[in-house]
Amino acid sequence: MVAAVSMASAQGDRIVVEDWSKQPPEKRGIPVGWQGQNWGSPKFDFVVAAESPNRALHMKSDNDSSTITKEVKVDVKQYPILEWRWKVVVLPKKGDARRKETDDEVAQLYVTFPRFPSAVRSRIIGYIWDTNAPAGEIFSSQKVGTITYVVVRSGDAGLGQWVTETRNLLEDYKKIYGEAPTESVGGVSLSINSQNTNDRAEAYFGEILFRKP
Repeated sequence: MVAAVSMASAQGDRIVVEDWSKQPPEKRGIPVGWQGQNWGSPKFDFVVAAESPNRALHMKSDNDSSTITKEVKVDVKQYPILEWRWKVVVLPKKGDARRKETDDEVAQLYVTFPRFPSAVRSRIIGYIWDTNAPAGEIFSSQKVGTITYVVVRSGDAGLGQWVTETRNLLEDYKKIYGEAPTESVGGVSLSINSQNTNDRAEAYFGEILFRKP
């Protein structure tokens, strides 16, 4: 899943994964330059909307799970800071990533460190806005063995408001795996789901970037 840095927009101290400015206005479905998942029955109820204050990806889920991925190659030792903006509108009420039966999250940003064979050895950190799991918790996914969740926000605090997040991905990686990564980031994924709790979810993602400290 590794591609050239040119898949993102390198701007000196920043590597912009996506700011939606080059997407066709009101583009529906899978955005240009992103790939849709190849499992399940995703609806990809997405639209590039005028938000954030320029453009953002408006994501909805109605009893489905939809994930998109953009290939990038980022050396987190040079660009350890991950920043993004998001806004949550509707939470899946019973969602709780700590149990596979309730593993629904309104907004999820995954960073993949590919390792061969990818299905069992890749390391994936998922930054999530969960409905019930407390903010600050870090735990492994019960559904996907390669994913470790980091709960960035929880519940309805900040609902309907744009929030900017800043994470030191390199330090998070070291904390989770007990060592520095030997591989570069290979991809960034965005996901929204509500199928496990048979509910609805709605969120926006704005600019996503890596930067130097």
